[in-house]
Amino acid sequence: MKTIRRLIYVEVLKAVTFVALGFLSLFFFFDFVDELQSIGKPESLGYGAPQALLYVALLIPSHLYELLPIAVLIGTIFVMARLAQSSEYTILRTSGLGPWRALRTLLLLGLAFVMLTFAIGDYIAPASDRTAQLLKARYQPSLSLIGNTGAWLKERQGDSSFAVNVVSMARNGTLKDPRILEFDSRGFLVSQVSAPLAMVGHGHWTLAGAERQQFDTRGADSARIVTTTVPILEWPTSLSSEMVSVALLRPDRMRTLDLFDYIRHLEANGQTAQRYEIEFWRKVFYPLSCLVMIVLALPFAYLHFRQSGITTYVFGGVMIGISFFLLNNVFGYLGNLGNWRPWVTAAAPGFIYSLMSLGAFSWLVIRR
Repeated sequence: MKTIRRLIYVEVLKAVTFVALGFLSLFFFFDFVDELQSIGKPESLGYGAPQALLYVALLIPSHLYELLPIAVLIGTIFVMARLAQSSEYTILRTSGLGPWRALRTLLLLGLAFVMLTFAIGDYIAPASDRTAQLLKARYQPSLSLIGNTGAWLKERQGDSSFAVNVVSMARNGTLKDPRILEFDSRGFLVSQVSAPLAMVGHGHWTLAGAERQQFDTRGADSARIVTTTVPILEWPTSLSSEMVSVALLRPDRMRTLDLFDYIRHLEANGQTAQRYEIEFWRKVFYPLSCLVMIVLALPFAYLHFRQSGITTYVFGGVMIGISFFLLNNVFGYLGNLGNWRPWVTAAAPGFIYSLMSLGAFSWLVIRR
């Protein structure tokens, strides 16, 4: 049995690696072609082909995280279908490889792909994507990580509430063009603090060259704005550099723990966290889709290929993988618009394809 496992594992790993490299090469080419329009522009400040290649290369882990379940499905289907076509799987069945033993063998391999997908999506891809965005922001200073307006955060301190805007964040943690708007208990604007730069410390921000505008509206006739300039201003806050970086990144590029902490911060400050909750649960369930893909691929080993080749079945596997990817994104948008339960929204695509895979396994493998 150890020899059989080694044979299947080696073949599946080689096929999945080949498929993943093919997809990544295609995405690398498309990303680089898209970056050609930014090369050589006056506002790009030296952003050339080497910088574009490095930027595109840093996006590879994010693409690998998204494509790994599809690569697992296509690679496993190809191996199972090829073993069936050459009658090798028939020999393995006569040697004692029953359906349930084959399923357990593939599920063990699927668990390895689950851990790999989680490691890439939770550690490698967020760091790589943030480095890529900061690299591009270095050559295009007007670029922020999530758009021209940057990120908005909210915090409560006693009876006052604060709305904080940050345009971008440098590699060393320096915040660019932060603005802090203070509101009283009635929701009226009390003051605004802006600065070109700010450093995030433990429990406070240090704003350099800060300008503070105090709005005095206690009387209609005596309303005025008092503007003062402070070289160094210490603003006490619980907003850490991790929260700022999380807000500047897209939710699907965050670490699971950062998403969880940021959701708690949003809920504590009375902000909606539906979008981030959906992404959190998607980060939890998405690696498990590798197990679903493995189960979907096993019935292909029990098909007959005497009248048709394996090309049609591999193409079918590609369509199944693309449909899963599209359904996963569609459910995310629908759940956000319809205010569905986040964990149901994230788990629904995997649950649907799990029923499909188990139905195909029971009908084609066990009953036939």
